[in-house]
Amino acid sequence: MKIGTVAEQTGVSAKTIRYYEEIGLLEAPPRQENGYRAYTDDDVRFLDFINRARRLGFSVAECKDLLTLYRDKSRASADVKALALAHVAEIDQKLRELQSIRHTLATLAHKCHGDDRPDCPILEELSNTPGKGK
Repeated sequence: MKIGTVAEQTGVSAKTIRYYEEIGLLEAPPRQENGYRAYTDDDVRFLDFINRARRLGFSVAECKDLLTLYRDKSRASADVKALALAHVAEIDQKLRELQSIRHTLATLAHKCHGDDRPDCPILEELSNTPGKGK
């Protein structure tokens, strides 16, 4: 099947499919006599796998690891679990960071009068944080 069909079936754009092939995440399929790539049902299955993993927040590198484990029928499920738990730990850290950011912004917004006056505690706080973000 052609790349457009695969893209339609998987919801992964043709450009992304080509990128995955370029970086080795997906094997480039052989070309037919007419020069078009000939994708298989396995390619669709692998793209669906990658797409689901990406929606769960796994990086491309982590997707490579997951695909390697998926293809290895002698793998230990402990290896898969360890990768998943490491990702959960990353998500937990991001959630803590987002909660901190949310708290700071909510506090600053509460301090701001939000009227026609030019003074703004939000802008004052952002300008009074020396050494951050440089």
